[in-house]
Amino acid sequence: MNRKPYPSDLTDAQWTLLRKWLPRAKPGGRPRTTDLCEVVNAILYVVRNGCTWRSLPHDLPPWRTVYGYFRAWMEDGTWDQVVAELRPEVREHAGRHFAPRTAAIDSQSVKTAGSGGVKGYDAAKKVSGRKRHILVDSLGLLLAVVVTSAAVDDAAAAPEVFDLVESEAFPRLEKVYADSKYHNHALYRWMDENVDYVLAVVRRPEDQTGFRVLPQRWVAERTLAWLGRSRRLSKDYERSTDVSETMIKVSMIHGMLKRLTPAQDAFPEFHYRATG
Repeated sequence: MNRKPYPSDLTDAQWTLLRKWLPRAKPGGRPRTTDLCEVVNAILYVVRNGCTWRSLPHDLPPWRTVYGYFRAWMEDGTWDQVVAELRPEVREHAGRHFAPRTAAIDSQSVKTAGSGGVKGYDAAKKVSGRKRHILVDSLGLLLAVVVTSAAVDDAAAAPEVFDLVESEAFPRLEKVYADSKYHNHALYRWMDENVDYVLAVVRRPEDQTGFRVLPQRWVAERTLAWLGRSRRLSKDYERSTDVSETMIKVSMIHGMLKRLTPAQDAFPEFHYRATG
């Protein structure tokens, strides 16, 4: 890399972890000349800094090339595979079993940026836009994400989220914690018929006043806060919901890579002269 690094760039150790799950060049034809590490750095630049694809700095690969790889890896399931491969490594790195036993589900309504596509009005949050439904494990790592209109009820969207987390793929998963918005008898019946894990609704104490962290379900809220550090996720800027979901996955991948191989701070702290 013959340029000054950006804060969102992968380190050599992080790239070594990630590169083994990226598709290899197809045989035949002209050899690949694109540096995939720089393509990933460009994608992370967009997600972290919130710029448009066309606004990518000129010392990164051309935006059309970068966006082409982003879409191709979205459509062939590469991003999903990377999330699925990194998650157990992060869990074991943290001293946990590679497969989760508990999880938490929550949603977040965000405004859209006028790019078109699906959107609606969340009357409870008074937000016109889209709603992100996430399911995370006990460490806050992403298990599934579904983006819908903000008008969609949490309990109505939950089966679509749970359908992405089949019991056969997560045999240790026993319980999913949620808030009272998921107390829905139709949802309970769906889970009884389709998955082996159960839903546990964590309610606020009746005498509670003000904000208080509730056990178990706060993990999903913390993950939503983590995702908020990526400026591309400050609103929903995407035309289609599948791209919105992929942006969330890319942000989570970046976070997991940082957990596995923390980067040394490339920008040292300021040192001010003492005044006297």
